[in-house]
Amino acid sequence: GSAALWRRPALLRNADEAAFQRAEELNAIFSDYETDSELNALSRASGNGQARPVSDDLWRVLEQARALAVRTRGAFDITVGPYVNLWRRARRLGQLPESRLLAEAAQRVGYDKVALDRRNRAVRLTVPGMKLDLGGIAKGFVVDEAMKILRQHGIDRALVAASGDILVSEAPPDAAGWRVGLVGLDESAREPEGFLSLRHAAVSTSGDLAQRLDIAGVRYSHIVDPRTGIGLTNHSLVTVIARMCVQSDSLATAVSVLGPDEGKRFASRLRGVDFRIVHPRGDNDFIEIRSPAFSRWMTRTPVAAANRLE
Repeated sequence: GSAALWRRPALLRNADEAAFQRAEELNAIFSDYETDSELNALSRASGNGQARPVSDDLWRVLEQARALAVRTRGAFDITVGPYVNLWRRARRLGQLPESRLLAEAAQRVGYDKVALDRRNRAVRLTVPGMKLDLGGIAKGFVVDEAMKILRQHGIDRALVAASGDILVSEAPPDAAGWRVGLVGLDESAREPEGFLSLRHAAVSTSGDLAQRLDIAGVRYSHIVDPRTGIGLTNHSLVTVIARMCVQSDSLATAVSVLGPDEGKRFASRLRGVDFRIVHPRGDNDFIEIRSPAFSRWMTRTPVAAANRLE
């Protein structure tokens, strides 16, 4: 168990280095920023009529992304890249994307434009100029894989975090679980709204607290609705708890896009998933929607600084 490992720093260091190496390996596959990533190479091959064999890691993520796209009828869709690029530019310039450019990008977006050849693990993007974006699912997959590496090194008490995505295994010694702070919509609040106590679980939070565009009194999130091409305007914060981080990550994005009402209906049908949706009702007034079992993860114990989710 992990308790004895703390007295073996070399083994811990090796495990840590191996986990980071695995994360870097996956980043070279999934990144939409790195020019020579496998994902971008696949996007550049869009519209050439050829099915391109992909790595096992990329295939697993594409298959899971496709399943969620189908279940959400396109609210979750990794082909959203052309829209995302327009909104990144819009945030830099401080102005909305031109409707002409959004209409043009729409021709290159849609999960039905990704053909998966399961027998050969090959992928064909059917329309030229497509741009895949795994921003709503890849981080969770990387976190899960890093935890696998730690387990292979004999570490069974660990917390792996990547921004708003966290996965924990067994609780620390003498603790009921890993304590994670819950952020709220009130951006002036310095302290978390509450705390989760987690073991053998993943938690992800999705919202527009950090990246957004404010134009003429309307707040556009960095999360783009793949069905419309418009940044979300239903200011909300979604927290999802699941068994694996690839689930919590992608579901938090999907529920954000679906919006509070439809998101609640969708998430309520999922087994082994708990959620919390917070959205404004008016000035300084918020509505909180929780799955019935979400409260079982809550704790009043103060959060340890190292475990706080910023």
